[in-house]
Amino acid sequence: MNESVVIEVATQAIQVTLIIALPLLTVSLVIGLVVSLFQVATSLQDVTLTFVPKILAVGLTLIFAAHWILATLISFTQEMFSNFQRVIG
Repeated sequence: MNESVVIEVATQAIQVTLIIALPLLTVSLVIGLVVSLFQVATSLQDVTLTFVPKILAVGLTLIFAAHWILATLISFTQEMFSNFQRVIG
Protein backbone atom coordinates (compact mmCIF):
# COMPACT_ATOMS: atom_id res chain seq x y z
CA MET A 1 0.00 0.00 0.00
CA ASN A 2 1.40 3.33 -1.08
CA GLU A 3 1.48 6.33 1.27
CA SER A 4 -0.23 8.58 -1.27
CA VAL A 5 -3.13 6.12 -1.55
CA VAL A 6 -3.57 6.09 2.22
CA ILE A 7 -3.55 9.88 2.34
CA GLU A 8 -6.05 10.06 -0.53
CA VAL A 9 -8.44 7.59 1.12
CA ALA A 10 -8.15 9.37 4.47
CA THR A 11 -8.79 12.73 2.81
CA GLN A 12 -11.89 11.40 1.06
CA ALA A 13 -13.17 9.87 4.31
CA ILE A 14 -12.71 13.15 6.18
CA GLN A 15 -14.43 15.09 3.39
CA VAL A 16 -17.42 12.75 3.40
CA THR A 17 -17.63 12.99 7.20
CA LEU A 18 -17.62 16.78 7.08
CA ILE A 19 -20.17 16.89 4.26
CA ILE A 20 -22.52 14.61 6.21
CA ALA A 21 -22.08 16.44 9.53
CA LEU A 22 -22.38 19.97 8.13
CA PRO A 23 -26.21 20.19 7.93
CA LEU A 24 -26.65 18.83 11.46
CA LEU A 25 -24.01 21.14 12.91
CA THR A 26 -25.41 24.15 11.06
CA VAL A 27 -28.94 23.55 12.36
CA SER A 28 -27.60 23.09 15.89
CA LEU A 29 -25.60 26.31 15.63
CA VAL A 30 -28.54 28.35 14.32
CA ILE A 31 -30.95 27.03 16.95
CA GLY A 32 -28.38 27.67 19.67
CA LEU A 33 -27.92 31.26 18.54
CA VAL A 34 -31.68 31.88 18.36
CA VAL A 35 -32.27 30.43 21.82
CA SER A 36 -29.31 32.42 23.21
CA LEU A 37 -30.72 35.64 21.77
CA PHE A 38 -34.11 34.78 23.28
CA GLN A 39 -32.45 34.17 26.66
CA VAL A 40 -30.62 37.49 26.52
CA ALA A 41 -33.78 39.36 25.53
CA THR A 42 -35.89 37.81 28.30
CA SER A 43 -33.13 37.52 30.94
CA LEU A 44 -33.74 33.78 31.27
CA GLN A 45 -30.50 32.14 32.29
CA ASP A 46 -31.57 28.50 32.34
CA VAL A 47 -28.78 26.33 30.94
CA THR A 48 -31.04 23.42 30.01
CA LEU A 49 -33.31 25.60 27.84
CA THR A 50 -31.05 25.19 24.79
CA PHE A 51 -30.92 21.40 24.80
CA VAL A 52 -34.53 20.52 23.95
CA PRO A 53 -34.86 22.77 20.85
CA LYS A 54 -31.44 21.63 19.61
CA ILE A 55 -32.30 17.95 20.04
CA LEU A 56 -35.64 18.38 18.27
CA ALA A 57 -34.15 20.41 15.41
CA VAL A 58 -31.23 18.04 14.88
CA GLY A 59 -33.59 15.06 15.04
CA LEU A 60 -35.89 16.57 12.41
CA THR A 61 -32.92 17.46 10.23
CA LEU A 62 -31.64 13.92 10.55
CA ILE A 63 -35.03 12.53 9.54
CA PHE A 64 -35.29 14.79 6.49
CA ALA A 65 -31.64 14.35 5.45
CA ALA A 66 -31.42 10.60 6.10
CA HIS A 67 -31.93 9.69 2.44
CA TRP A 68 -29.18 12.07 1.31
CA ILE A 69 -26.82 10.92 4.07
CA LEU A 70 -27.34 7.27 3.18
CA ALA A 71 -26.88 7.97 -0.52
CA THR A 72 -23.61 9.78 0.20
CA LEU A 73 -22.34 6.98 2.42
CA ILE A 74 -23.34 4.29 -0.09
CA SER A 75 -21.63 6.17 -2.90
CA PHE A 76 -18.43 6.51 -0.86
CA THR A 77 -18.51 2.84 0.13
CA GLN A 78 -19.07 1.70 -3.44
CA GLU A 79 -16.17 3.86 -4.58
CA MET A 80 -13.91 2.35 -1.92
CA PHE A 81 -14.89 -1.21 -2.90
CA SER A 82 -14.47 -0.49 -6.61
CA ASN A 83 -10.95 0.80 -5.93
CA PHE A 84 -10.15 -2.06 -3.56
CA GLN A 85 -7.35 -3.50 -5.71
CA ARG A 86 -5.64 -0.12 -5.98
CA VAL A 87 -5.84 0.43 -2.23
CA ILE A 88 -4.56 -3.03 -1.31
CA GLY A 89 -1.88 -3.52 -3.89
